[in-house]
Amino acid sequence: MKLQTERLILRPWQDSDAEDLYEYAKDERVGPIAGWPVHTSVEESAEIIRTVFNMPEVYAVVHKDNGRAVGCIGILIGKNSNVEISEEEGEIAYWIGVPYWGQGLIPEAVREVMRHAFETLKLKALWCGYFANNTQSQIAQAKCGFRHHHTEENKYNPFLQDYRTEHISRITVQQWRALPKQPA
Repeated sequence: MKLQTERLILRPWQDSDAEDLYEYAKDERVGPIAGWPVHTSVEESAEIIRTVFNMPEVYAVVHKDNGRAVGCIGILIGKNSNVEISEEEGEIAYWIGVPYWGQGLIPEAVREVMRHAFETLKLKALWCGYFANNTQSQIAQAKCGFRHHHTEENKYNPFLQDYRTEHISRITVQQWRALPKQPA
């Protein structure tokens, strides 16, 4: 499956994306704020592509201007989610490389993934989380119509083996349909 927006192509990860992934995932400003460790080699990034990113509905965020994979977005449905949700719901997870922060690319990608989740996959609700102090993610979710649902204090994060406060947002298909339509 391939999805497109004005500036982005969302497509499955490929082995050839390993160098691009490493370029952005080695930056300590990216992974830890999203809850995962900094990548230490191109080989590690290639392994992440083969294992973690090799799932249905997980996409490389490819910038149309340069053809590079600059981030990741996915829909974790039902039991694959980090939140306890039904099989008719999904969690949207995402990150983008530092050089692309502040350009509105993640909200653009999230809106397209929301459209796909509700129109194609027929999901009933979408969830999104962000860790305390990740205001960029909080803003992106708000721009896309997600509403704060609850906060989980001292939640264990197995990827970094620490405890964090996570804010969980949600949007139903009905709330999404009521949003003013914007270009994807």
